[in-house]
Amino acid sequence: MARFLFWLAFALTALAGPAAAQAVRTANVETELHAARAAVAPGERFTIVLRQTIRPGWHTYWRNPGDSGEATRLTWHVPLGAEAGPIQWPAPEALPFASLVNFGYSGEVLFPIEITAPANARVGETLRLEAEASWLVCSDVCIPENGTLTLSVPVAAQGRDAPAWAARVAAALAALPKREDGVSARISAGTPARLSVALPSAGEIRNARFFPYGRNTVKASAAQTPRRGDAGLSFSLTPLAGAQLGAAALEGVIVYDARSSGAWQRRSVEIAAEPGPPLPDTDTRAIAFSNDYPLAELERDASGAAGAEPPLGLLAAAAFAFLGGLILNIMPCVLPVLSMKALSFAGGVHNGGARRHGALYLAGVLATFLALAAALIAMRGAGDAVGWGFQLQAPWVTSALALLFFAIGLNLLGVFSVGGALQGAGAGAAERGGDAGAFFTGALAVVAATPCTAPFMAGAIGAALTQSSAATFVIFAALGLGFALPLTALSFAPGLQRLIPKPGPWMERVRNVLAFPMFAAAIWLASVLTNQTGAAGLAALLALAAALAFALYVGQWGRVWLAIALGVLALTGAVAWRPLLGVETPAVLAAEPWSPARVAQARSEGKAVFVNFTADWCITCKANELSTLSQPAVARAFAEHNVVYLVADWTNRDDAIAAALAEHGRAGVPLYLYYPPEGAPVVLPQLLSQDFVISTVRRGAP
Repeated sequence: MARFLFWLAFALTALAGPAAAQAVRTANVETELHAARAAVAPGERFTIVLRQTIRPGWHTYWRNPGDSGEATRLTWHVPLGAEAGPIQWPAPEALPFASLVNFGYSGEVLFPIEITAPANARVGETLRLEAEASWLVCSDVCIPENGTLTLSVPVAAQGRDAPAWAARVAAALAALPKREDGVSARISAGTPARLSVALPSAGEIRNARFFPYGRNTVKASAAQTPRRGDAGLSFSLTPLAGAQLGAAALEGVIVYDARSSGAWQRRSVEIAAEPGPPLPDTDTRAIAFSNDYPLAELERDASGAAGAEPPLGLLAAAAFAFLGGLILNIMPCVLPVLSMKALSFAGGVHNGGARRHGALYLAGVLATFLALAAALIAMRGAGDAVGWGFQLQAPWVTSALALLFFAIGLNLLGVFSVGGALQGAGAGAAERGGDAGAFFTGALAVVAATPCTAPFMAGAIGAALTQSSAATFVIFAALGLGFALPLTALSFAPGLQRLIPKPGPWMERVRNVLAFPMFAAAIWLASVLTNQTGAAGLAALLALAAALAFALYVGQWGRVWLAIALGVLALTGAVAWRPLLGVETPAVLAAEPWSPARVAQARSEGKAVFVNFTADWCITCKANELSTLSQPAVARAFAEHNVVYLVADWTNRDDAIAAALAEHGRAGVPLYLYYPPEGAPVVLPQLLSQDFVISTVRRGAP
């Protein structure tokens, strides 16, 4: 009998298929999960890797991204009893850009992650891992990207290595920075603070740098002027504002090149520096930097003085910011708004309001740029990663801007009117509205401009983000002046104003035409939102846009219609707010793809099966999934009664799913089938409730 069980286990292990993964491919990064094991045993702890293949010239970020950026994040959905550990971070590289220094990765990088299989997993099952991944990828611009990664690993009586990935995962684990015997470190207070590291048997060293784990400790863009002695290395560290180096332990990674067998090899070691006096014989002479080392110029320019000022001076940064602001006026993000403002000048010039409107437009631009500078300073002080266009990383801001541009387009087409005038063209009460319109057009133009980075802007804003608060305000004010100059100069130049034709029917036609660039801007923002929130966010935005158009159109018919319009808008917002605010509904039910073979396999193991025939375009399906199948109580009932949850996705044509629907007398979805452990399947109602599904599972049938 024992021999029979042995050979049965061996056969099941041999028949278990290899691990299968679903990759996410964007324009800049290919991301996927790979396992070191082709099959795992119940309760086994094994390692997988998150692999990023990054487009040349682009990079992602380390756990501490440095001056700006955002680390890669994973949110796991794993079966009950399984565990997913944190990301283990390979040693980073320094990534200088203008006056910033960031910490991250380029090319290919493997992040090891420890996984524990459920102890009660059954041989023959598949362990399905799912992770919502998000990362920031940057070159001269930064793009937030995300996607859903999956990895399926067969469960066998005895685990076995994956031929293609076991060695690569082992190499990735071996390359991680680790604590080493004989390595100790001290952090000594001073100006600058001194980090000394005892590094025995290091040999010849070059290109050394310390990367702190804590984001609010060491200034990333400052030179560290590393030195060495016979006993190790030392670094001069410039603290960030508010940090007191030398008062508490400091953790991080030392990365350096060491000569071995005549060749340079990159090495890293993890340290935890305790406060105290510098370690002896670690500060005798300066170390060398190779010409291809990214920070060679920064370190050489420091000439032994830590904490050197960024190479871009304040006057140069302000000049570049001014030029960048001028060029922003012709960027696609801004032209729709400025075209609308230019149209308003046609009315303002000939009634004497041009200069006032120009000054108010300038005030709106400057006020918004300085408000952005204040927000950047506040967020930087709080330790957040910020940069130009940072507010568009929030889905709710992207949604609000898309709806605003959509509403402006409707206004330009005459679907509704505000004050009977466009941006102040007219007189009387509308004239006062025009003053406000001039100011807020300036503000809107700045908000619309933030997704764009004009030439000369990158270095100037990089300097603004790393210098004092006063310097940040100066640079952003210069950017605002350059941005506002063309339209403001037009309003104060009588010679140019004479070239502008007098108001007439042509204004209405131009006004209507300008609606379409507004719609184009709204569509572009909707595509940004889709990358941030997926199809759910886009659907919510479109629903809100329809409700907003309805409210703006019928709200002019009287108080009753206005109340109805506001009710429709509020109801739509109550349903749609979650994806637009970036609030994710966790997937509490671990789903597997449906197939007749998987149904038969689960039933042969004595398990019940619940099959959800659904599609992304099926409104009833999505309502049932939101109200019932995504609820924790239903997930607990499935887990307690060992129910396998399968999803048959009919979003795209699938003949097998169509045949299964026809077999049960249906021509479309939704269809819900419950297979008890024994007996025929039961067709459930098209409208589900939590109580009904839970009682069905507990009784074994309705």
